[in-house]
Amino acid sequence: QLQLVESGGGLVQAGGSLRLSCAASERTFNRYDMGWFRQAPGKEREFVAAVNWSGSSTYYADSVKGRFTVSREYAKDTVYLQMNSLKPEDKAVYYCAMGLGIPPRDYWGQGTQVTVSS
Repeated sequence: QLQLVESGGGLVQAGGSLRLSCAASERTFNRYDMGWFRQAPGKEREFVAAVNWSGSSTYYADSVKGRFTVSREYAKDTVYLQMNSLKPEDKAVYYCAMGLGIPPRDYWGQGTQVTVSS
């Protein structure tokens, strides 16, 4: 059974950085598009960033363009989200997703909390 395990969340001050990681449990990782979503309290889950199966294309929500970078490491079956210049409004539970298509929605991780203090 495919599993996605996120790590790297935590508490950071505004302007700081965090890197989220998401490791897939199966070697079929390289066939899938990968992405990140987030959900703040009382809000719907929203798309943040994605990278296609080959790593040749990346996609970002307007709210994170220029601050977040998504990447993938095939040798480790892992996708990353580097988050710089964090703002209080970036506070949310961040979810890793895997699937066919952009944004990917077929498989989900358990989520990791990111808190940004002002």
